[in-house]
Amino acid sequence: MRIELERRASASGLFSIVSPLLALFLTLAFGALMFWMLGKDPLSALYSFFIDPLLEVWSLHELAIKAGPLILIAVGLSVCYRSNNWNIGAEGQFTIGAITGSILPVLMPQWHSPLVLPLMLVMGAIGGALFAAIPALLKTRFNTNEILVSLMLVYIAQFFLDWLVRGPWRDPKGFNFPRTLSFSPEAVLPELLESGRAHWSIVFAIVAAVGVWFMMRFMLKGFEVSVLGRSERAGRFAGFSARRMVWFSLMLSGALAGLAGISEVSGSIGHLQPSISPGYGFTAIIVAFLGRLNPLGIIASGFVLALTYLGGEAAQLSIGISEKVTRVFQGLLLFFVLSCDTLILYRVRFISGRGRVPSEARS
Repeated sequence: MRIELERRASASGLFSIVSPLLALFLTLAFGALMFWMLGKDPLSALYSFFIDPLLEVWSLHELAIKAGPLILIAVGLSVCYRSNNWNIGAEGQFTIGAITGSILPVLMPQWHSPLVLPLMLVMGAIGGALFAAIPALLKTRFNTNEILVSLMLVYIAQFFLDWLVRGPWRDPKGFNFPRTLSFSPEAVLPELLESGRAHWSIVFAIVAAVGVWFMMRFMLKGFEVSVLGRSERAGRFAGFSARRMVWFSLMLSGALAGLAGISEVSGSIGHLQPSISPGYGFTAIIVAFLGRLNPLGIIASGFVLALTYLGGEAAQLSIGISEKVTRVFQGLLLFFVLSCDTLILYRVRFISGRGRVPSEARS
């Protein structure tokens, strides 16, 4: 007996709704199995991972801090993926956005003005967009693969940041630690509430998600993204340019990733250092697909993935597990999201050795 996938005549409406929930359930089930294999009580471990971080006010603020960059980056990636342009380098655009946005507080620390923070945010978005323009240029001019180019640029961005904070931007009064000087109060993203550290990054993320949803739902540009993503040939008949869409989608994605980068540095860290991200740019890919590439769905999935970061940190202290468990959960979630999405377009068939079909899943 063998298993085959048979393409459905039309996409399954049932699995379009159930797929993300099924992926979450399978992730929790296999996560419980993983905890059992590690010698931990599965129910206690899952409680520590997903429930315990939600019981304190300060941890809710931390959840918002981690959800902000994930949502911002994932919203931009959703436009790329729906237009059939595959940006895998958001982590690098996040890093470059943090660097370019930090130029003013690092090189001009004596400038104290209300304009400093707005200019930092704009410069961060521009830096991310320009870095994303590199794979756009190479794809439209030389037909290179944007997946490989954008991914390789991540390492260039990270090594560039490392060189800056260990070299020309190192704080001379920082006791030889690889970091820049601390940002002035005018360069720090303010907190939303007095009860915790949550800052305006989460507001930027929600506004961006709503704005992109409105564009995709009601504007001609959103229709252009959808048409070209489904069929470049049909887009040409409609008068749309696939080349311009490459530039638009990649630079929009890069701008939002760059904004996330400078928001993270300005709001959560307060200076540049060799490591400014736990992998937000890559985790945002999971956020985008778990949210069905819908900006409003991405808001919810962003909080879910942010909880894996927060829960992983809490579980390290409460039950003594490795920080790598967070990566395992995120990897399981991506695997099951993509696997369950297959059921939207395909049905599973069980084929006997003689070619007879003894049973068939037609749900």
